[in-house]
Amino acid sequence: MHPAAPPRRIVAVFAGLSCLLLPLLAQLPKASAATTAYEAENASLYRAAVATNHTGFTGTGFVDYTNVAGGYIEWTVDADTAGSTTLGLRYANGTTTNRPLDITVNGVTVAAGKAFNGTGSWDSWATAPVAVTLKAGANTVRATATTANGGPNIDSLDSQDPAAGGPAVPFGSHRFPYAAGTLKPTGSQSVLDQAVIKTYNAWKSAFVRKNCGNGWYEVISPDADHPYVAEAQGYGMVVTATMAGADPEARTVFDGMVKYMLAHPSVNNANLLAAEQDTSCKSVDGSDSATDGDLDVAYGLLLADKQWGSTGTYNYKDLAVKHINAIKKSEVNPTTHLMLLGDWSDSGESHYWMTRSSDWLIDHFRAFKTATGDSTWDTVRTAHQNLITTQQSKYASATGLLADFVVNTNTTPKPAAGEVLEGPNDGDYSWNACRDPWRIGADAVTSGDAASLASARKLNSWIKSRTGGDPNRIVTGYHLNGTAFDSGDDMAFTAPYVVTALTDPGSQAWLDALWSKLATTSIDPQLYYGGSVQLQSMIVASGNYWVP
Repeated sequence: MHPAAPPRRIVAVFAGLSCLLLPLLAQLPKASAATTAYEAENASLYRAAVATNHTGFTGTGFVDYTNVAGGYIEWTVDADTAGSTTLGLRYANGTTTNRPLDITVNGVTVAAGKAFNGTGSWDSWATAPVAVTLKAGANTVRATATTANGGPNIDSLDSQDPAAGGPAVPFGSHRFPYAAGTLKPTGSQSVLDQAVIKTYNAWKSAFVRKNCGNGWYEVISPDADHPYVAEAQGYGMVVTATMAGADPEARTVFDGMVKYMLAHPSVNNANLLAAEQDTSCKSVDGSDSATDGDLDVAYGLLLADKQWGSTGTYNYKDLAVKHINAIKKSEVNPTTHLMLLGDWSDSGESHYWMTRSSDWLIDHFRAFKTATGDSTWDTVRTAHQNLITTQQSKYASATGLLADFVVNTNTTPKPAAGEVLEGPNDGDYSWNACRDPWRIGADAVTSGDAASLASARKLNSWIKSRTGGDPNRIVTGYHLNGTAFDSGDDMAFTAPYVVTALTDPGSQAWLDALWSKLATTSIDPQLYYGGSVQLQSMIVASGNYWVP
């Protein structure tokens, strides 16, 4: 029906030579868009005032919202060309309470209740990114306080003209800073970025193919049950859109992946992707869907819309919304609001009250809400965050580990007791749940959400202690109490912990040890799964991940 848990793997390690990175630096395209800073003190103000009583601001001051809802700052932002771009609001919040703002562009809300969490002090500034579409010429951008606390202090708004023909967020531009307090691996940002590019180039060479003609690009999965699986195609779309700017072929490859996706619809819902294809790229095993693949396909399409706009060969935004709505219809349990395993699981099917922890993609649900305006995705996100918290508390209080599969979701959700879909370790931290630290950590660092941070830190604290700070001691499978049931070594288990390490201010040495292992471990062309998790974990850890 669906791919079994990947076979155990062994990874090879090589020593990277930093001198090899220098030629790559010269190959990176330059961002073609210009950035303009619009000082808040020069904007139109309502129930807000210019102030200078804190340090670190640019220009002649900053704007202090009064403690009422409805106050706003309004800028006129000029754009040479129409297109998708990102605005950056530089702010400070010296409290521990979120001070959300509604962001509108030309009267249309583009970010409702955008979070502006504490920055540590009123003298510590952070930048909150907002993805927008600007028209050519003058645009009105307004940031309105939504609670009685008012808004944060705002220093400025940065705007980048949409790049003509190029990606709006080229890899390495770091236009989406992480939550305040997030660590990063020791070393210069350029060296971190080049380590990711090196791994990406090896990953692309190993797994991105044009094996079946038709203008299709596929991600091959030699260590899965079938040579092409939806999970791999989803990974490919997210990675390729993210690496735009470092890879001049990114849009061509992405469009080939879109073409492949459209040519392989699920039999149950034509706006979803069939889970498995054979060596001829023909859908097999029922041609139904797999939830994890669909979540990443939709997310990749949203990234593409922000990168290149949706006026080319494919309307990425329209395809993304169709995919998101299809996920809601066919892959979300309408009673529990939890992800189903695929569109083949319905109320008359034995897996209907079951969910897989590696499908609990909190940041994706945030992006889906932003793209559609559908509050269902807030409900879905909250349901999964609550489930993560309760599962950690009730069944893994000492470790924070989650099971591959959780059953009885309609009554009292609990880890599977033995095999329910893939194998005897379905109720353990195994080949599905191994991705959870990466997924939970990615939301924690991009959103600053307290629940995601707490869940990520539980995982980080346990694995750092369990291994004595040595990444080489992470093995391929644990019971939820932390005892190992396997002794293998695989990047699918090791790499995700580099993301949770970002969330703990006391884990710099541990983070550096993990990063060093990832950056000096080669991509094995026979091990698609571990290599794909490794690359995506490095993208997050290097500060290059962003939520559309």
